[in-house]
Amino acid sequence: MTDKRSIIGLVLIFLIFVGFMWWQSPSKEERAEMHRKQDSLYRVQQREMDSVMRLEALAKTNSLLDSNNDSVLSLEEKRRKEELSIFSNAAVGERSKLKIDNELISFNISNLGGQISSVELKDYKTFEQKPLYLINDNDSLINLVFQTSDNRAINTNQLYFKIFINDKEVSGDEHYSVKGNDSLIVSLRAYANNANDTSATYDLSRYLEFRYTIFGSNYRIKYAIFFNGLDNAIAQSQYMDFEFRNDLRHQEKNGKNERATSSIYYRSKTDESVENITDGKDNTESIKSPLKWISYKQQFFSTTIIADDEFLNADIEVQTKAITDTSQNYLCSMGSIIGIPFNSADKNHSVGMSLYFGPNKYNILKSYDLNLERQIPLGWGFFLFQWINRFAVLPVFNSLEQLNWNYGIIILVLTVILKLILLPIAFKSYSSSAKMKILQPEVNEINKKYPKKEQALEKQKAVMALYKKAGASPMAGCIPMLLQFPILLAMYRFFPASIELRQQPFLWADDLSTYDSILTLPFNIPIYGDHVSLFCLLMSIANVFYTIINMKQSVQSNSLPGMKTMMYLMPVMLLFMFNSFSAGLNYYYFISTCITFLQMFIIRRMISEDKIRERIRVASTKPVKKSNFMERIEKMQKMNQEIAGQRQQNQRKK
Repeated sequence: MTDKRSIIGLVLIFLIFVGFMWWQSPSKEERAEMHRKQDSLYRVQQREMDSVMRLEALAKTNSLLDSNNDSVLSLEEKRRKEELSIFSNAAVGERSKLKIDNELISFNISNLGGQISSVELKDYKTFEQKPLYLINDNDSLINLVFQTSDNRAINTNQLYFKIFINDKEVSGDEHYSVKGNDSLIVSLRAYANNANDTSATYDLSRYLEFRYTIFGSNYRIKYAIFFNGLDNAIAQSQYMDFEFRNDLRHQEKNGKNERATSSIYYRSKTDESVENITDGKDNTESIKSPLKWISYKQQFFSTTIIADDEFLNADIEVQTKAITDTSQNYLCSMGSIIGIPFNSADKNHSVGMSLYFGPNKYNILKSYDLNLERQIPLGWGFFLFQWINRFAVLPVFNSLEQLNWNYGIIILVLTVILKLILLPIAFKSYSSSAKMKILQPEVNEINKKYPKKEQALEKQKAVMALYKKAGASPMAGCIPMLLQFPILLAMYRFFPASIELRQQPFLWADDLSTYDSILTLPFNIPIYGDHVSLFCLLMSIANVFYTIINMKQSVQSNSLPGMKTMMYLMPVMLLFMFNSFSAGLNYYYFISTCITFLQMFIIRRMISEDKIRERIRVASTKPVKKSNFMERIEKMQKMNQEIAGQRQQNQRKK
């Protein structure tokens, strides 16, 4: 069914496909140490955590002091006041946590630092079926850094905050739930010292407040920072540093792929473009332009900070080697120092933002209208890939989801739909290939008639004229492949990134979003891995049979003796390359090849070679109008003949 040109086209398509995967795969780390500077996020964090430990130890020591140790207490109070200025009294307290649930997430808010200390997604589990935490105790830091008017640096993660629920103070270690359309406002306030009292009292009119608004059914919560009555207490500045660090843990079966797809994404405020630092690598980046949001993105989940207006700038960093504790199954560390606007002249200044803790599901992220969905790798770099995924694959998935079908069945239905769309082109391609097979004896005669290299143009002209009379096209065998190529690449991007397939079982596969393993090997085979994926094996076997049948029915050419071997090696190469890929992807490629077999069988029954021969005979008796292409070939041939004749005359004269 294919001639020399179609085989070359197939090889080129394969090489482009291999090149695309190589381009998308992570390379070796080359710049891990180049960006380790003395002011890195993690050195800052270590210094701050040491300070927290020191202050907590101080608080415990103070609680044990009796009336006879007034001199020691006075000494420690002076040290606190020296370090934390007007917030020194807020550095002493007992740690407590407020637990809040809505219908989607469960999280704890700590009074130390006024920060969210843990976030659990209720509807999802890890690959080990354990609770899935995007933030866990001691894994994260949310810290506001600013200068007081007496030039003291305040880190809010060192302060103890008072907790208020709907503006009513509550004690710690309580549990609240929010459902439906209800909302809950949690305020945490760190009061400044009472300026007219030397004892450990507060000025209730001056405080820093972190306010969280939690909704009943939403992965996004509102977050705001309020400065009440602190206009003369804080140094004049146009911005403050908002630090956010999180040590991410493994959530998926294929940790290597999860790390390779984890990165910090951010959206520009000016042109709304979405960028990210290199996936799966240690890297830092300093962003000087305003930002709308910054997101710590894993394979299927993300934690995002969204500005109501804008963030002024940001320094972001990803470290895969910074975590030495492997017992907790850490994936990588991500950190940011974000510049937030601040008006020191405003007595009651506030900064609004929101926090998203949830899945990377296209429809959910799209609903916020912030381009958050561009974190999902759907092939945004090329319009055709993203169009196929956004306007074909996702709508089918979302529609069939409503039927509560197994996702293996949904993939099958999707494949059948795509094949039906391409069926008319496949029919025309097979018909043209059958004509070329019938015409092969006449093509061989033309080759014998023009055996010399300098007669290549005449031979090409004669062959094209023959094909035109018969209504055959040399490129007909490549057209279906070229049309399917964007679909294959779109599926290559969609299945590993689709949270719809996450932990969805089908047949022997327990998770269609990652590889299926029917056998774990006691050793690792380079490129292949340490397991056997049955869907990948079936896909490769189907491609072997397809190649055998295709080569038997194709128009053979002796000018490319190694091409046949290459065609048989391709399925073996795919076996090694796709063994650790998504089971859903390998399953799609497998059933796609099987449906192609069925199409070939049906089309062969529908096409009669005797009728094709009769059409060719009738067409050969009719005059053929020259195409523009043929006219250009004839002009080129005539010019070449004139040039060759002129050269011969010049040589004779010499």
